[in-house]
Amino acid sequence: MLSESSYLTAVYTYLGAASVILLYLAWWLSHHWRPGWVALVVLLAAALLLTPAYPRSGVDTMAPALVVAVFQLLTDGYESAEHALRPLAYMSALAVTVALLLRLSVFRRRSTGEVAAGQSAAEQPRK
Repeated sequence: MLSESSYLTAVYTYLGAASVILLYLAWWLSHHWRPGWVALVVLLAAALLLTPAYPRSGVDTMAPALVVAVFQLLTDGYESAEHALRPLAYMSALAVTVALLLRLSVFRRRSTGEVAAGQSAAEQPRK
């Protein structure tokens, strides 16, 4: 069994590794995909990697919900994994919603009229 300090060390190590993975994923995808799609993939990955869940009832410590769900699905079936799948589904839906809102507000494409209005007189095409 883990002591409190070893549990905290394991949690901090996992969170640090997940954060590095998410930063690298965002950096790599930003070179190849549009910002809206990058936001969707990175937020979904964050929801899957960072959502916590209790491994079983009566336990005070938490573990990554993805790990708990996969382990419970493989060993005991769907019914025992439901407690970990529910927060994963909720956080994934929240990630998709936030990505959609970002796509509609921050990462939206400019229309040609907005581009022309935003250009200075020297940058506008001459007739």
